[in-house]
Amino acid sequence: VQLQASGGGLVQAGGSLRLSCTASGSIFSIDGMGWFRQASGKQRELVAGIRSDGSVNYGDSVKGRFTVSRDNTKKTMYLQMTSLKPEDTAVYYCRVDYRGMPYWGKGTLVTVSS
Repeated sequence: VQLQASGGGLVQAGGSLRLSCTASGSIFSIDGMGWFRQASGKQRELVAGIRSDGSVNYGDSVKGRFTVSRDNTKKTMYLQMTSLKPEDTAVYYCRVDYRGMPYWGKGTLVTVSS
């Protein structure tokens, strides 16, 4: 399973970005998918997760501002980020759980300027 994340970049506070994560390889169905982030000097934290049944969960700091979704036909997960804050600056990683194993993408940098 290979994961390709994209959509990161530089945005001003209050702006929006949409991240995408596409899975490739010989996979037939994906269990849980999620976005994590790691800011400089901090531990990696959960941003949002979405299960195969569509149920979602969010980290407390992003509730009401970020929306996670997935398109199973495209094996792609999205993270719509709005009302971005400087503290959202981090490398964002996508993770996929497939047949009981976690797979991580390389990450995409999101920088929010004040």
